Order: sequence, then structure tokens, then C-alpha cells
Amino acid sequence: MSEEKVIPFIEHLVELRKRLVVIIIAVVIGMGVAWNFSNDLLRFIEKPLSGATYLTEIKKTVYAKVKERAPALYAHYKLDQEINTPPKQRVLNYSAPLEPFFMQCKISMLAGFVMVLPVVFYQVWLFIAPGLTRRERRMVIPFVTAATVTFCVGALFFLIIIWPVIINFSLSYEAEGLQSWFNISAYVNFCLRLILIFGLIFELPVLTLVLSRFGIVSYRFLAPKRKYALLASAIVAAFHADLITMFVIMVPMYLMYEISIWVALIFGKKKIKTPDELQGETT
Repeated sequence: MSEEKVIPFIEHLVELRKRLVVIIIAVVIGMGVAWNFSNDLLRFIEKPLSGATYLTEIKKTVYAKVKERAPALYAHYKLDQEINTPPKQRVLNYSAPLEPFFMQCKISMLAGFVMVLPVVFYQVWLFIAPGLTRRERRMVIPFVTAATVTFCVGALFFLIIIWPVIINFSLSYEAEGLQSWFNISAYVNFCLRLILIFGLIFELPVLTLVLSRFGIVSYRFLAPKRKYALLASAIVAAFHADLITMFVIMVPMYLMYEISIWVALIFGKKKIKTPDELQGETT
């Protein structure tokens, strides 16, 4: 490698280190702020353990319709016993002395990361900004805002809609002689990992918007590759052992790809720029 190529490469590494240091400092500060309400966050993700979720209300509504239109079926399957079962007071358990402390640290770290997302995305933008044109650099505020909002929407979508489904499905296996005993590490780690996954999944349209505005991808490039996107979604989801989690990851991921296709169609440039054209704009 020539000296001319080594120097820019080192400069990129120095710039990357600078951005990472700022991100780490911001996350640490956010973690310190989030520490004060980490117990409230833990109680929030524990709520589905009681079995009383929005699914319970939907089930009651459906069973009421069954009772009204098919009372014999309602009585045969004893649906009244199921909907009148009082919520159970389940709790998380731990087996190591400092296990709850480390889980509190993890919750605070993720919450702090979400709090400083504008800083994180702004540092990402500053790292790639030298390769952009002056007009493209003006997209910094829309990029940071859209990236932050979509990540938060993805995380909230998981916590409010998907997380109760997963826990409710798990609790459905309880029976006489088979009771749930959730370990705090397994429970919290599972939840936090999926929060990150859903946040990143919802970033796909924003990434597509940026790339399509720069002329790197287009509708004609993305649309024919739906089958590959479906396969990629299935492969990513396959890293999770249970079928329910695989399904709730694969479906939103592929839907985000479909949304990305329409984003590229509506907001993207009509012509994909060649590498020579991109190089000419940056000089």
C-alpha cells in the first residue's frame, strides 16, 4: 500500500475514533440519567408476566361475541373460566448475588443510548459528511430527526405490541405440574436484544431514503429483489430459537423492506449515479 493511500486511511481511523469517543461519552451520560428510572423500566417490561395485557381485552371481546352467537360452543369449551381467571402475580428470579445490579446497568445503558440517539446519529453523519456534496450535507437535520424517531417507534412497537404477545404465548404453556420461573438475566437480555433489533429494523426506510436521495439505490434496483429480502429476513429471524420470535422479527423486517421500496420510488432520484459522477461531486 502506497504512502498516499495509507495517510487517508489513518485519517479515517482517527476521525472514526473521535466520533466513537463522543458517542461513548454521550451514552455514559445518558446512562447516568436513565439510572434514576431504570426500576420503572424494569417494572414496565415485567407487566406482561401478570397475563393481563391488551390481548386479554381482545380475548374478552371475542369470547363475548362467541357467547352471544354460539352459547353452546361457549359452554362446551368453558370459555367463561378462561376469561374470569384472575391475573397471577409472577415475579422475576435471580440466582447470582449481583445479577439484579448488572441487569439494572444494562437497562440504564440501553435507555441512555436511546436518550442520546440524536447525538449518535449526528456523529454518524459527521463521519460520512466529508464524502457528501454541500447540498447533501444540508440533510443533516432531517436525517437525525427521522433516524431518531423511527428507532423509537420501532422500540415502542415491540414493547407495546410484540412483547406482550411473546410473553403471553410463553405463559400459555403453564399447566398443572408445569409453572413458569423466569430468570431476570434471560428475561431482560431477551427483551433488550429485541428492542435493539426492532429499532434497527425500523431504520431501514430512513437508510433507503438517504441512499435513494444520493442516487445510490432506486426503486428499480430494490423492487426485483423482494425474494432476496424475504430470504434475508428469514435468515436473520432464524437466529432466534422459538418460532414465535422468528415470526415477529421476520414479518416487520420484510414489511420495512416493502416500505423502503416505496420510499425509494417517491423520494429517490430517477437515475442512479455512477462512481465517477459521485467522485466528481465530492471534488
